[in-house]
Amino acid sequence: MPGGLTRRTVKITMSDKKANSAVKKKKARSEYAANDYVVYPSHGVGKITAIEEQEISGFSLKLFVIDFPHEKMTLRVPITKAEATGMRPLASNKIMKQALDTLKGRARVKRTMWSRRAQEYEAKINSGDPVSIAEVVRDLHRNEDQPDQSYSERQIYEAAKERLIRELAAVEKIGHEDAQNRLNKLLAA
Repeated sequence: MPGGLTRRTVKITMSDKKANSAVKKKKARSEYAANDYVVYPSHGVGKITAIEEQEISGFSLKLFVIDFPHEKMTLRVPITKAEATGMRPLASNKIMKQALDTLKGRARVKRTMWSRRAQEYEAKINSGDPVSIAEVVRDLHRNEDQPDQSYSERQIYEAAKERLIRELAAVEKIGHEDAQNRLNKLLAA
């Protein structure tokens, strides 16, 4: 009967769609390969040194092994949890340009208590978003003629600046010092 044939065709088509979406999800999970640079929100730029399989509590897990040489740390992230943890590829040139353009803007310092602003700045840094990190650098930057920063302001400023420098260096494939000089020129302008 033609009606039954149509239903079957629809069912096959639907199952094909499900199969295709499952394949796409698997590709998304393993889109990273060894020697790729990634950004882990709470640690910054790292390099995937290997993809290994380990048995943990009786379960076999595939893990990304990410090296963060600036923090002298190695992190193992389950492939299935990489997206949920916020791990992402390096920013595109377009996003990095947005971040650098953000540095050229005027500082937007809220008139709230420092402890509240500090929490907001830390959240922006840990988001891993280069534009948000650039906002922190812009807001906390002090020129020579401006008053000194408190210790905690300086700590947050240095952490944000260092994160931005490392990602800029990795995106543009330049050295750390070159990226730092470029950022300093933008901040001085």
